Order: sequence, then structure tokens, then C-alpha cells
Amino acid sequence: MEETLVAQLLDEIASYGIACDEAAARRMIRHLLLVIEKNKVVNLTRITNPAEAVTLHCLDSILPLAVEGVGNRSFSSFLDLGTGAGFPGIPFGIMTGSAGVLIDSVGKKVAAVSEFIDALGLDNLYAEHVRVEEYAARKPGSCDLVLARAVAQTNVLVEYASPLLSGHGLLVVEKGRPEESELVAAQRAAELCGMSLVSQNGFELTRELGHREILVFEKSGKPRLKLPRRVGVAKHEPLGF
Repeated sequence: MEETLVAQLLDEIASYGIACDEAAARRMIRHLLLVIEKNKVVNLTRITNPAEAVTLHCLDSILPLAVEGVGNRSFSSFLDLGTGAGFPGIPFGIMTGSAGVLIDSVGKKVAAVSEFIDALGLDNLYAEHVRVEEYAARKPGSCDLVLARAVAQTNVLVEYASPLLSGHGLLVVEKGRPEESELVAAQRAAELCGMSLVSQNGFELTRELGHREILVFEKSGKPRLKLPRRVGVAKHEPLGF
């Protein structure tokens, strides 16, 4: 099965114009198979069909590399906000070699992701059990890229990312089909947080598995309020409305 999945992933990645060698694809599939096995004892994902998971986890995690301004830029450090089972952080770290911190507020998930990182020998990545506001307060401006995939409303993600990013750093948000109201709120929040929307790109996933909007925000100035706010405030009192 592994060989079939590697071939599928290489074919799907190539269809989006992303360069990937077999060794990287094989490592991503090894991660996916580890997730599927671990999912039997720890709830990490509802997607358990391997062929669908190749698209919905592996390909989806690196799809931002098809976006101009992301795929053609090198990042010294990134943060995966709400990593879950290690997506998108592990595939992104495999593809780019960038140093990455994968955070999540659920300890069991972080423990599993740490196991995956060790099993795959990914010295450039580590996972931490922490809330994003706490991490931002401890390490402000510590990364030049924040990745967020199916974590929260976009305006909330903008607020989370702002204190984490260095100047001109990027927040890359993956969504299905966000409502116009969500996009408007996100741009209002961006103005308050010293961020600006620099691109929005739509993609159809292979195998008719859905649509992705990739929103790219840049840290373009200083926020108009003190960030990060206390844990939970961004979610319960969101900016932009």
C-alpha cells in the first residue's frame, strides 16, 4: 500500500506545479501511516481512508507552496498553529527543511506528534503543548511564517499570528469556502493587528475532495492594541465585528 500512496502523492503534488522528490513523498506517507495507526488509540483525525487522507492531509498541508509569494520564498522558522496530528507542520517541514514549532492545546495530540517527529528523524521540528497566546507572550516575533489550517475563524487567526510574526512575516490560512462576512471581519482585524491581506488563491483538490481558499496576510505594521490578549479573549471577544 505504501508504494501506491507514494505514487499517488507524487502525482497529485506535480499537478499543482510543486516540486517534490520521492524521498520527501515517502516521508510524508510514513507520517500519514503513523497517524492512521495511532488514530486507533488516540482520536487524531476523522479521515481514515488512506487514499483520501493523501489528498486531504498530505497534499492539503503543502498546497500553500503552490502560491506565489509562499512557495518561492524561504522561511527560517515557522509555527503550525493547532497542529492536531502534525498537519500541516510535518509535511511542510519535510518539504522545506525550515525550522518549525508545532503547537496544540491538547496534550495527547502533542505527545503523538512528538512521537511522529522522532520516528521520522525530523531534527528541524518540535512539538509543544501550549496555548498560542502563551507562546506569543513568551516568544514574540519569533517566526516568519504562521500556518493555520481549519483551526478558527480567520479574524481570530490574524490576531493570534500578529505577535508571533517578525516584520513582513506571513500568516497562511487554509479554508474551505469562507463566507464573505468572515473575510470582511478578517480584514478589519488585520488593520487593528498591523497585518494586511496580500493574496487570496482558490484551488480545487484532486479526486473532487473539495475546494481550498488560501489567504496570505503579511505583518505590515504595528498593532493598534496590545497583543497577545489574555488566553481565550481573541476567541470570545473577536476583533473585526
